[in-house]
Amino acid sequence: MSSTVASPMSAVASSSSGRKSTSFTLELQSMMFSLGDARRPLHETAILVEDIVHTQLINLLQQAAEVSQMRGARVISAEDLLFLMRKDKKKLRRLLKYMFFRDYKSKIVKGIEEDDILEDKFNSNNTNKRQKLAQDFLNSIDQTGELLAMFEDDEIDDVKQERMERAERQTRAMDSVQYAEFCESRQLSFSKKASKFRDWLDCSSMEIKPNAVAMEILAYLAYETVAQLVDLALLVKQDMTPKAGDPFSHAISATFIQYHNSTEPHLLGQSTSVKTSLDSPESTPPPTPTPPASTGQQHLGKTPSGALGNGGIGQDSTKSKQRKRKKSTAACGMEAQSDAIQPSHIREAIRRYGHKIGPLSPFTSAYRRNGMTFLAC
Repeated sequence: MSSTVASPMSAVASSSSGRKSTSFTLELQSMMFSLGDARRPLHETAILVEDIVHTQLINLLQQAAEVSQMRGARVISAEDLLFLMRKDKKKLRRLLKYMFFRDYKSKIVKGIEEDDILEDKFNSNNTNKRQKLAQDFLNSIDQTGELLAMFEDDEIDDVKQERMERAERQTRAMDSVQYAEFCESRQLSFSKKASKFRDWLDCSSMEIKPNAVAMEILAYLAYETVAQLVDLALLVKQDMTPKAGDPFSHAISATFIQYHNSTEPHLLGQSTSVKTSLDSPESTPPPTPTPPASTGQQHLGKTPSGALGNGGIGQDSTKSKQRKRKKSTAACGMEAQSDAIQPSHIREAIRRYGHKIGPLSPFTSAYRRNGMTFLAC
């Protein structure tokens, strides 16, 4: 219990450097799209999200191993993770619902009727092993009855409701191909690639390894961490969008401005090169104003070289078409990247979430230790 845990952003570099070649970047891009990001999320943002999620889970595993050692167990089990989440009632309730639906899915696979499922919700048979395990453990540590009351609480989850409403708004303008891709992205999870997820966490090198149920919970918490990062980044993106007549536009975070200025040239390299091109309209100097020609000059003045013959007119039209094409390409690239979540949005969301004073302070983690703020618990 004496080990020091670093902050999420400070541990990203050490986590990514010591991690194996296993990566969930492609899967994370699809997950982020299904959670509200653009159809093609930025690769840099997915890498940053992967580093944050990996760092959070590694620190969570370390603390769960310490809890497991204190109770004399040889493996990390669901009880250790439930103990770490005991102070955040909303997220614990969400996890308990997930464990119930995992049992529900197991019963469906085994062909048990739906009536028996609802009747045996709290029975001690093997088909309710996750719910029974969680109920027995929470009963052993609950002194006020608040934890056990969550098993019978049917309160609507505001966060889940907001995500479903956002998904509904996101699919309104989709065609059949885009909607099929969106549905496939919503089905992705870390639990469907269990062996890859175990290698990603490097569980083979741990002295105290997590069991199967604990790995299910870790996969769920990993997905919830991604979802919460997207939720917070979308809020930051909305706050940072300039609005006409906004009296608080001057209060944009200096940290966000620093990250935005440092990352924007790398993320918008293609559009920057287009803008600095010699043929780009942005870098073309404005024409020098000339005084109106006199009557004599109109008759005796020189004819512009570009106006002589059809060749000059064709060259000018070709150049104008190229300029319009380049300008439209740059505009499309800027529009696509502006719709996607930027790495600066993720960093600002992490900064706000870990800050004790701010608009997101009511939603910060209830479980803190040595400055570490968990997103999932």
